[in-house]
Amino acid sequence: MKNARTLLFLAVAAGVLVASAAFHSAAMSAAASASASLQSAQPAPSIASVLDRDISAVEKQIVDAADAMPEDRFNFTPESLNIPGSNYKGVRSFAVQVKHIAASNWFIWSPLTGDKLPEGLKDDGNGPANLQTKADIIKFLKDSFALGHKGAATLTAENMLQSPANSKSTRLHLAEFGVAHAYDHYGQMVEYLRMNGIVPPASRSKSE
Repeated sequence: MKNARTLLFLAVAAGVLVASAAFHSAAMSAAASASASLQSAQPAPSIASVLDRDISAVEKQIVDAADAMPEDRFNFTPESLNIPGSNYKGVRSFAVQVKHIAASNWFIWSPLTGDKLPEGLKDDGNGPANLQTKADIIKFLKDSFALGHKGAATLTAENMLQSPANSKSTRLHLAEFGVAHAYDHYGQMVEYLRMNGIVPPASRSKSE
């Protein structure tokens, strides 16, 4: 009798394990099918959406870095540190670095949209001389990135290798060159922040 009960218990346990395995397999198969259906239902990324994401990424880093520099140090330049063996004479101040990025954004991306350049903007690399306060300069910066998003939205698979009016570069080159140029000068902004004892926002831990 004892052996019979043992055999019955083992048979029931085996049945439970088999049923459990079958249920788990069915659940996994259903989840995989649902995931595949969801992925197939999502549209493939467009050239415009990919470029827009790239612009958003560099925009956040640069705007956050500009905002991190205090107003009273916005015109900082390494020349003032008199570092032995260095030659920072005549380099751009932090404020002019920010204005340079924004001005370049306008020159690079405006052919994509057909927008006119802001009044007073000259091709001297330094941005409008009348912009002096941190608030005005950051607004100029944000407006230039808004232009970038507008420009990215004009790109399609059909026109990305075409040149817009008044430009010899392709639309794709203009859109991505604006991003590459901005990252180049972001690296310089980071150095200026660290020279002032400020950790760039992108390098801070979540606890800070």
